[in-house]
Amino acid sequence: GSPTVQVGYETLSELPKEAHIAPMLSLGKTKEREELVQWLTSREGLLSLKLDGLSVILTYQNGFLVKALTRGNGEIGEVITNNAKTFKNIPAKIPYTGTLVIRGEALIRYSDFKVLNESFSDIQEKYKNPRNLCSGSVRQLNNEITAKRSVYFYAFSYVKAELDGAEPPFENDRENQFRFLKEQGFDVVSYKRVNADTILAEIEWYAQAIQTYDIPSDGLVLCYCDLAYSASLGLTAKFPRDSIAFK
Repeated sequence: GSPTVQVGYETLSELPKEAHIAPMLSLGKTKEREELVQWLTSREGLLSLKLDGLSVILTYQNGFLVKALTRGNGEIGEVITNNAKTFKNIPAKIPYTGTLVIRGEALIRYSDFKVLNESFSDIQEKYKNPRNLCSGSVRQLNNEITAKRSVYFYAFSYVKAELDGAEPPFENDRENQFRFLKEQGFDVVSYKRVNADTILAEIEWYAQAIQTYDIPSDGLVLCYCDLAYSASLGLTAKFPRDSIAFK
């Protein structure tokens, strides 16, 4: 079901820019584990890997990918639809036939990065880390180059989902959103459901496990599970109030 089976290659003169349907903000950050406990209070949250790649927003209509944007400055992103169709693991067609807009991270795995970087003969062509290589690969004007860079996409949130005017049955639970995205065929970011009593143990689990991951990560993200409560918190000038990064 991968688009790479049927995608055509095309060279563009530039990447067009387009406004996002909602602000794509960065997250507030903390380095203190206890602050995450206090942030949760009595509520449940989802603790997930903070992937170290390039944020990408995908739009599907009638089950097919019709648009892909980079995060850009959070308000306006670059259109990379042709490039996104060459990502290794995004589905060419999904069961959901309404409009679905999701956000995730495009990345290049450590193992692929090592092979790719060694293939560049000129020292000036080599990249310092997978994130830099991914950024350059996703924003290529020639999507045949992107196709050769082994870019993967991991979903971590949905922005909009409409089907005949009805929202999907998430039952006011963020974990159900992750399950829904899995059902559509997307790989999702690794996550664990936590509360104030369990979060410190899960942070420690990630601290040990992350050393064995092939996926670049630079921390963790904590979000409230209650979607209605999350929506009620709104935004600051720079950050959403329902999520926080631990780095």
